[in-house]
Amino acid sequence: MPAHALSPAHAAVHPAWRAQLTLAFTRDSDTTRLTRREHSGPLRVQKPLYPEDPAICHAIVVHPPGGVVGGDELAVDAHLNAGAHALLTSPGAAKWYRANGRVSRQRIALSVDAGAALEWLPQETIFFNDAHVELDHHVTLAADASYLGCEILCLGRRASGEAFTKGRINQRTSVRRGGRLLWWEQGTLAADTIASPLGLNGHTVSAMLLAVGKPVAADTVAALRALADHPCYGVTQMKHVLCVRWLGHDSEAARELMLAAWRIVRPAVLGRAAIDLRSWRT
Repeated sequence: MPAHALSPAHAAVHPAWRAQLTLAFTRDSDTTRLTRREHSGPLRVQKPLYPEDPAICHAIVVHPPGGVVGGDELAVDAHLNAGAHALLTSPGAAKWYRANGRVSRQRIALSVDAGAALEWLPQETIFFNDAHVELDHHVTLAADASYLGCEILCLGRRASGEAFTKGRINQRTSVRRGGRLLWWEQGTLAADTIASPLGLNGHTVSAMLLAVGKPVAADTVAALRALADHPCYGVTQMKHVLCVRWLGHDSEAARELMLAAWRIVRPAVLGRAAIDLRSWRT
């Protein structure tokens, strides 16, 4: 978090911010280039990075205030032109502070053209007690495009002794490929959802890795299932969609498990060996 990041106390008097980031990536011979970078409000992307191969452009999405308060709205639109490959991540955990009577919103819209691949790998999201947040995440893929996406949601700050006893997180997620809806998920996370056996069954951290592309082999699924012997860990293969889920109480454990799963899934779906995500180690 930057030194000027908002604290929950500062959040009480902070005026609402609207932030928009629009990105486009284009394949230029053997290189994927960031060809559009527009922003308004406190949302940025650092310069394009190439830690593994010029064909894969890494970009780090930065929210300089370091936290989101009631009334703030964030929007990210990213478009990959044909044949491009981009990996988008964040430099640290996202923090959503208490609502102060206003709803915070985030909208992510990702579109991927023919033969392109997008990896959406932000670090964990932490919801402070009494946060009220609307999250929309929508992915549109060409018929032969690929997508790897990860989310880690932490309700409350267990390490600081703060439980999520009040507040509400509304989520909507969709993935379409070749015009077909492959994944649709919506739900509400609240205090009663955490406690309910039909919800999180008392867990405070939820993690998911979603892969959309060519079906993976049975040995890949077996390797993923062998990563954890835990009653709230599962791996499901559904034709062109692979889903890895975990429930627990430890965000660090969730990070390590999702990274381990990504290292197995990436070569199988994208044909690319996994590397160490340096931003996740800072």
